[in-house]
Order: sequence, then C-alpha cells, then structure tokens
Amino acid sequence: MKPAVNNLNASEAANRLGVSTKALRLYEQKGLLNPARTSAGYRVYSAEDMARAAKVVALRDLGLSLAQVSRVLDGESQSLHRALVTHEASLNNEKHQLMQRIEKVRNLHARLTDGHLPDSHDLNTVLSPYPELHLSFALPWPWGSEWFEIRDIRPLNYLIGPLGSGKTVLARCIADAVPGGVFADLERGRNFEKDNAHASRSADAELQERVKQAIAWLTEEGATPSTALTALLHALENDAASILVVDLVEDNLDASTQTALASYLRKRAALHRRPLFLTTRSSAILDLDLVRHEATIYSCPANHSPPFQVLPYPGAMGYESIVSCLASPDVRARTQGMIASMPDNLLNNK
Repeated sequence: MKPAVNNLNASEAANRLGVSTKALRLYEQKGLLNPARTSAGYRVYSAEDMARAAKVVALRDLGLSLAQVSRVLDGESQSLHRALVTHEASLNNEKHQLMQRIEKVRNLHARLTDGHLPDSHDLNTVLSPYPELHLSFALPWPWGSEWFEIRDIRPLNYLIGPLGSGKTVLARCIADAVPGGVFADLERGRNFEKDNAHASRSADAELQERVKQAIAWLTEEGATPSTALTALLHALENDAASILVVDLVEDNLDASTQTALASYLRKRAALHRRPLFLTTRSSAILDLDLVRHEATIYSCPANHSPPFQVLPYPGAMGYESIVSCLASPDVRARTQGMIASMPDNLLNNK
C-alpha cells in the first residue's frame, strides 16, 4: 500500500517525481516551490506542493529554463508554446528514425526468409539509432596500442580521468576516428575572438540566431555571458561536424554558468541532437545524481589501463574513481593550473 501523498519528506517527494533532492532545493531557491517546514526544519511536501512540483518537472523536461518555468506558472504561454513546437519537431524526428529502423528490420526479415543471415553491421543498424557512429581504433601513448571500441554512443558522452590520465589524447582520437569530427581544444575562446575579428558579413545567419537563443536561455538559467561561453555555443550549435569533442568544457566558465550549461546540455540531449563527447573535471557539468539514459561516462584510469565505461551508481566499477576526479567549480578554479609536487626536504630524504 502506497503512503499518502500528503506530508512527504524531500527524499520521498524526489523519488515520486523522478528527480534528485538537489533539484527540489534548486526549484525552491528559485521561488518555484515553497514547501512547509517541520519544527525541526525538515521540508514537508503537501499534495498541493507535489502537484506544483510535478508541473515544474514536466516543464523542465520540455526544455524550459528556470525563468521560463516561473513565467509559465504565472500564466504566460509564449515560452510553453515555443517549447511544444520544439518538442513536436523532436518527436517527428524520432518517428522518422524509428520508421527507418522498422523498415530495416523488415528488410532483414525478408532476406532471412531467403536464406541470407545478417552480419553484425546489419544487426547494429536495427539495434542503435546511431549505428554508423560505432568507433574503434588503437590507443596511442600513454597506452600500449590496445584496441578500443565505443559502441554505446549517446547524445552525451563524458570522458573523465585525473591529470595525466590521457583523457585529452582519447578525446582527440575520437574526433579523428569519425569523418567530420571536430575537436574543440582549450584555445577555442582565443580562436573565436580572432576569427570573429575577421568575420565576413556572410556569416551563417541561422547559426548566429541559434547561438543568440542559446545565450538567452542560459542567461535566464543563471549563466554569465562571456567570450568563452559564446565560443563554446558556436561549436555546439554548428551543424558542420558529425561529432563534436570538447576538451574541458567548463574552461573559463564561472560556477553559475557551468550549472546552467549542464542543464542546457541535458536539454539538448533530450532533443536527440548529434552526439557530444566532453572531457570534464567539474561536478557541476557532470552531476552524477542527474545522469540519465541519454549519457554515458568513460573513465581514463591513472594507471593507463584502457578506458572503460562506468555506470553512474555507487558501487559500480570505477564509480568511486570518477567521484574522486570531479570537483566543484570553486575548487576547480582554486586549483586550476596547479601541478602536484613533493617538497624539497622530502625529495632530499628519498
């Protein structure tokens, strides 16, 4: 027998809504929710609170920013209208992809009745929406030429590892392994400023508009506009690449911008945009509590054994090492550029 909806604690409310308690606290901070408190200070969610929270969660799943959610709850409909139009287009795209896969299944079945057994590539075309994006290559230094394959490519793919683990080398290999792949290195901000200074009037107007809309959404989510953010969005919104690989996606972005960007990337993934590979060491960019089926995580171990996929659950192989590699934006900013070293007095005693 399920407990009554009235007077749920934060954990119970989050579980029913399918979100984290961290998300509920964020909604409260932004004035979207206002649960009562017990005499001991614990949050208590009533039936009315849960109904409002469910609406907030649904609007967020449609891709609305926190500010847009607030306006819709106050009766404004324009933001919701745009979100529904975008969601309809996404569903139509999914339907088109699904119909293509159904047709491939029918073709395989027809060939099977004629005595032709399908090979692995044929089977992958019906099992994955991105069968052509399975990657395989020999791992270069600091590895030992081990053969590496990525078959579970999703809209968001994170590459995590400590300093010197080779995650940037792996990122470059991934960009090189797929036709049209693009690697966005740490010079992307400077390169963008340089290119922008010599930009012609014939610049892609559609791209500029997409970037403008993305900046507006992120700003409402709490991001701080900057050259680094604009350069990153130009890479994200440019459809020229089949796969984009971004090195340290949080580079030169402040804490609030990283949190907003993480929401933007999850929204983008939910729309089934082209796959992204991101290296990061920020717990704001990769919030393990918010990882869903649209994302995969690959760990580059410190001992240079081959990278492997990590499930985002405590106790899963590699989970603790992933946690130890991630830090809050404040900590990352405080330690940026630092290199671990041993004091001279200890070195002399060795």
